[in-house]
Amino acid sequence: MSPASDKPRIAVIGLGSMGYGMALSLHRADFTVTGCDVTAEAVQRFVAEGGQGATSPAEAAKTADIVVSVVVNAAQTETILFGNDGVAETLAKDAVFISSATMDPDVARRLAKQLEATGRHYLDAPISGGAQRAAQGELTILASGSAAAFAKARPALDAMSAKLYELGDAAGQGAAFKMINQLLAGVHIAAASEAIAFAAKQGLDIRKVYEVITASAGNSWMFENRMPHVLDGDYTPRSAVDIFVKDLGIIQDMARTAKFPVPVSAAALQMFLMTSAAGMGRDDDASVARMYAQVTGAKLP
Repeated sequence: MSPASDKPRIAVIGLGSMGYGMALSLHRADFTVTGCDVTAEAVQRFVAEGGQGATSPAEAAKTADIVVSVVVNAAQTETILFGNDGVAETLAKDAVFISSATMDPDVARRLAKQLEATGRHYLDAPISGGAQRAAQGELTILASGSAAAFAKARPALDAMSAKLYELGDAAGQGAAFKMINQLLAGVHIAAASEAIAFAAKQGLDIRKVYEVITASAGNSWMFENRMPHVLDGDYTPRSAVDIFVKDLGIIQDMARTAKFPVPVSAAALQMFLMTSAAGMGRDDDASVARMYAQVTGAKLP
């Protein structure tokens, strides 16, 4: 393995459940990695694992060849880039910014244009796979950007992903692919939650329902992945309700602009909104099943 000094230096901004795992997988791959987060405890935890820490995006980017931004939305990404103590203040010319937040493709295009005008590269690279796969360096990355951005980012992309899809030569394509995934993911979680709560209302043994459905044509990846949280009565957030309030909301905005009807995802959005309004916005997204139970009197674990 080549010594760390021969490898690009990487900053990871946003050490939440996904970003922390990504930073760890890069560190294990023998990169010099600097972590930055609004929560000092997350940075300290990463330093304790052998990484380096920074107190601001500007400080983290100062020595970086690659910056990986793993925040929640477009607004946070823009702040990390161009806000006070933002990456654009210190990032070296010809370095690359990898944006992993889920956002409207039009916003991804605008941020890329703004950063590229300063002589840096922007890679639109939303991620899928969850915290466990992030920590294992086995994410699916949906990336688009210039050939130069891909070339600069490739060492980090290879260390973080099991599947890397190269989806176009300009920002926005990766974001658009991610939104199609999020449309399906949100609809499937809402449908799975409706089904499991309806089964409970029918007096069925929902553990047996889970066993039968996961072996039948009605199964989905989300049913199989999320419904164990309902069976265990454990709504610790692996992915929060409010993530889908945001993402399905972006889909509505995109669809309205395109004059394209999306009635099924609109219905799913209403269920996530109702669940959030009931105080469960920061709980696991399988909490939609709890909302159905509250409304109908169905008994869940």
